[in-house]
Amino acid sequence: MVHYPYFWANMKHLPNLLTLGNLFCGCIAIAYLLTAQPYVYRSVSDHSLQWIMGTEQIYMGSIFIGIAAICDMLDGFTARALNIFSPIGKDLDSLADVVSFGVAPSIIMFKCLWDTVMMGHDALDASMLSMCPAFLIACFAALRLAKYNITADSQKSYFIGMPVPAVGILVGSFPIILWNNSLNIPQVLHNKWALYGIIALMCFLMVSKIKFFKMIPPKMKLAYSWPQLVVVISALVAIPFLGFASIPLAFALYVLLSLVYKYPEEQTTAQ
Repeated sequence: MVHYPYFWANMKHLPNLLTLGNLFCGCIAIAYLLTAQPYVYRSVSDHSLQWIMGTEQIYMGSIFIGIAAICDMLDGFTARALNIFSPIGKDLDSLADVVSFGVAPSIIMFKCLWDTVMMGHDALDASMLSMCPAFLIACFAALRLAKYNITADSQKSYFIGMPVPAVGILVGSFPIILWNNSLNIPQVLHNKWALYGIIALMCFLMVSKIKFFKMIPPKMKLAYSWPQLVVVISALVAIPFLGFASIPLAFALYVLLSLVYKYPEEQTTAQ
């Protein structure tokens, strides 16, 4: 027989356990990504050699980043549902996010840049430093989370700066898109300058002053939840047509709606 008072007393550890699950999955993702090795593909048309970042390890790395994102969503939801707020919860969550959505995506971008450089004619002369900008994502993710930890109380309805998990999910989708050859996105991911642009954009958004609405609205009212519904419904509708390419679409829509969305409390203040 379950002793219910004892059971509920130990539920206070559930949010932190989910956060540790986030961190654990992030570490597994990094392990898969570090062991992922590209293979050489000979083009049928011109018989040229191309490096393809399509091994199962890097695909599994993306999967575990996705599982980490689920754990990250559940830990906050569980803490609010059970009204449990531990002193270490916020800091532990940030530490886990740096690993799962900062370091792991940085490795993915490094692999993408490495793949692109190896396909070039000057591959043997390429410098390792040309691929190191990928790790700026981890650096700016750490900065973004450190800033959030000291201003979290003022960010009830929105985040100031792109939330780090959103960046992690976007970059984490790249190997799956490459694996499934969704639309023409692989062509973009094989362009060095496009990758540099993506890195710069992600870093800027994370530390910007832009207000990004939370995907779990603070109040279940249409005024608070309509942008979330637009993003989710658009992504679900796009999946049959775009496949995993619907993830970048949802990300772009999230950014655009965050730029135009007016929060109800701001409208009240303006009046």
